[in-house]
Amino acid sequence: MVIEPGYSFIFVVYDRLKKISMERVTILDKEFARNISYEQILKVVKEMAVQISTDYRDTKPLFLCVLNGAFIFAADLLKHYQGDCEISFIRLSSYTGTKTTGEVKTLIGLNDDIKGRDVVILEDIVDSGITISHLVNDLSTYLPKSVRVATLLLKPDAVQKDVKPDYVGMEIPNDFIVGYGLDYNGYGRNYKDIYKIVD
Repeated sequence: MVIEPGYSFIFVVYDRLKKISMERVTILDKEFARNISYEQILKVVKEMAVQISTDYRDTKPLFLCVLNGAFIFAADLLKHYQGDCEISFIRLSSYTGTKTTGEVKTLIGLNDDIKGRDVVILEDIVDSGITISHLVNDLSTYLPKSVRVATLLLKPDAVQKDVKPDYVGMEIPNDFIVGYGLDYNGYGRNYKDIYKIVD
């Protein structure tokens, strides 16, 4: 084993054990297994940033980050976005535990004037489509020039609404997942990888 300068043997061993132990995590009463690595996530986020930069090269879009789940996705995407833009935040919710409630509650409203503006919604995941459909309909009443949806993850088998995001990082099965901003009852957002629930 080669130890880099500045590292002690014990820290190298600890780093390796930490990586091994993170193959599975327990959050509250559920167990989750690693499903998508941070490296895979970052690759698709960079690709999305390039595509959105190209599509909006002649304008200054307003990115609208849906809290809480999309905050890490939004931060990584904007690091790689090439061009002038603004970002604002809105908080919506339709989940309790591992199930969608089917009802969307607006917890924090939109404070920006979006009339005549190009808006790009940044969402962590589109599964039922209830939240994003509600948000797109609400935003249309403010007369924006355009509204597009960029989602890191899409669950095609779970979609209940006629929702077609304009930018999709990955399509995934209908598993409950946590990490990279996604949570289980408020916990698990801080994991850099994405984990799926173990039945």
